[in-house]
Amino acid sequence: MLNVIMISPGFPAEMPHFARGLKSVGASVLGIGDQPQAALEPMARASLDAYLQVQNLWDEEAVVRATVERVRGQKIDRVECLWEPGMVLAARLREALGVAGLGVEQTIPFRDKVRMKEVLAAAGVRIPRFARARNAAEVRDAARHCGYPLIIKPVDGAGSADTYTCRSDEELERSLQLVAHVKELTVEEFIEGEEFTFDTICHEGRILFENVGWYRPKPLVARLNDWISPQCIVLRDLEAPHVKKGRELGRSVLAAMGFRSGFTHMEWFYTPKGEAVFGEIGARAPGARLVHMMNYSVDADLFVAWAEAVCHGRITQSTAKKYNAAMIFKRASGSGGKITRIDGLERLLERYGEHICNLELVRVGEARRDYRQVLVGDGWIACRHPDLAFTSEMADAFGSELRIHADGM
Repeated sequence: MLNVIMISPGFPAEMPHFARGLKSVGASVLGIGDQPQAALEPMARASLDAYLQVQNLWDEEAVVRATVERVRGQKIDRVECLWEPGMVLAARLREALGVAGLGVEQTIPFRDKVRMKEVLAAAGVRIPRFARARNAAEVRDAARHCGYPLIIKPVDGAGSADTYTCRSDEELERSLQLVAHVKELTVEEFIEGEEFTFDTICHEGRILFENVGWYRPKPLVARLNDWISPQCIVLRDLEAPHVKKGRELGRSVLAAMGFRSGFTHMEWFYTPKGEAVFGEIGARAPGARLVHMMNYSVDADLFVAWAEAVCHGRITQSTAKKYNAAMIFKRASGSGGKITRIDGLERLLERYGEHICNLELVRVGEARRDYRQVLVGDGWIACRHPDLAFTSEMADAFGSELRIHADGM
């Protein structure tokens, strides 16, 4: 039996599923977190053989000391973390315990977006022009280097938080006020085109599963326009010419970054000129229910597949693509704080019900959610079909015809 340490098994929402995956492939799992064990989700609690509660998960030195003491005399085979903020902590634990996997120096390029691009530029990967900035003056200098349009975002950020597009000096100055609290920024060329993901499960540098998701629209556009219902479609056809370009790019990125085993989540762009351009990559699984959508696309359990890959070097489930699978996140409209009504759902269910694989919406009378804090917003829908055009039609229908209202008083 393998002994595996898992950092933060109860949060974010996907983590209990990964803990379940480890337990299901025969691992003995020690969870580490700053929540009381009783506060963990039931799935996470049921998947753990032991739990170490620490006072502050981000006090890395204290967590390493406490963990080393807790497992003294015990052989640890893996240290796993699938949450972006804990990646360096996991690396430090591996080094302290002599466990194989990414060390600190290998992990930093996955967390520091400037260092990431430096590594990839040296390897000849097509990346946006970029620069690091620690204050407003350096941002302005970087803007002159990169040219407009450009994007500014945190060096160690995740998702689209504190990320802004600037097309002029005036927009840059407004954005600088919004990111004044961010210690270090990356300024980079804005890439026109469609945005996609490239997601993999690897063992010792060998890709055992791969996925491409299509954002509709780009996450940054969706974040800055609250009326949009963001979508992501997990694609069935990975041999389409533009998708193949992204997969080839992704393989080059994984090789340059020296990734070995686990989940990866990369974002890339396909330009109107037919060029695949790197965006960024994380040495962890995607969030925002994207692994669930991959499951719907292949009729498999990729939480278990990941665990089997990192623990045993294989995936025994069939992961052949069967469907395009679309998810749609809904946001309430109106000025009120509670949901007052939901329109259009019955008609959509009558039209597409047999193709819906998940439907989770807030209920009338419940508090509306802040989509800037909770990416799934006021609920999400998943649908699937072998035909991409029909899948897109369903996604657009749920995006435009399903209305959630939070009318003001």
